[in-house]
Amino acid sequence: MTMSKEIKTKINRMISQWPRGTVGAASYLNTMGFSHDLLVRYKKSGWVQSFGRGAYILSEDKVEWPGALYTLQTQLGLNVHPGGKTALELKGYAHYLPSGKRKVFLYGTQGQVLPNWFKGERLGVDISMTRTNLFPSNIKDGFSEFNETGFSIKISSPERAAMEMLHIVPGKIRFEEAFLLMENLVSLRPDMVQRLLVKCRSIKVKRLFMYMAEKQEHSWVSEIEPSRINFGKGKRMIVRKGRYDRKYCITVPKDYNEEISG
Repeated sequence: MTMSKEIKTKINRMISQWPRGTVGAASYLNTMGFSHDLLVRYKKSGWVQSFGRGAYILSEDKVEWPGALYTLQTQLGLNVHPGGKTALELKGYAHYLPSGKRKVFLYGTQGQVLPNWFKGERLGVDISMTRTNLFPSNIKDGFSEFNETGFSIKISSPERAAMEMLHIVPGKIRFEEAFLLMENLVSLRPDMVQRLLVKCRSIKVKRLFMYMAEKQEHSWVSEIEPSRINFGKGKRMIVRKGRYDRKYCITVPKDYNEEISG
């Protein structure tokens, strides 16, 4: 009777502390005092249900990709976050058009391994994971919070997201789409842009970012100090059979090669 009461108290504690819409990683639940055997017992009793190997959700709960990502960040401590186009969507700079399955762009450090239960088909989205050293892994600049009901996740700020998006042009995102999204970024913080451009490790991204921002005549561009940014040497081909932009030494689509004033 005492044991049964203790288990009931434990399950009540677990349920009250579990943010709705999120996954519980078995390894994390173990460290919180919920053993494998106890979790199996809860599953048989209908309190929780499996969410792939090594993960659980509360019974009848609906978990979408942000709730699964919350678990990667907070319970497993993985260095992965929504960035690029997805972060711009979450911040209202890009509109997700529901013409098929949503693509979620995640970014993490090189060699970052995601658990097997974190799968796009289970979450109803296509996951595009980019493992990159675009910025130093210990950089604190360029992050923001996105709040869901009951929990929040770390995502890229618009300044960082724009650079992450350009990192995968034209492989995963078309030049034209990136150009249109950059057009919306009229209110970027010039001090944040400056810091990130200085720390960014991709010559291609820095050149392409400044090229697009100048083409669109964003007012914050005037506050950027190009002399503090390493733009590297030599030419970079962004697209094949394009035209050469002399200022930034990049090859861009022909329609985007009008001379930039100044």
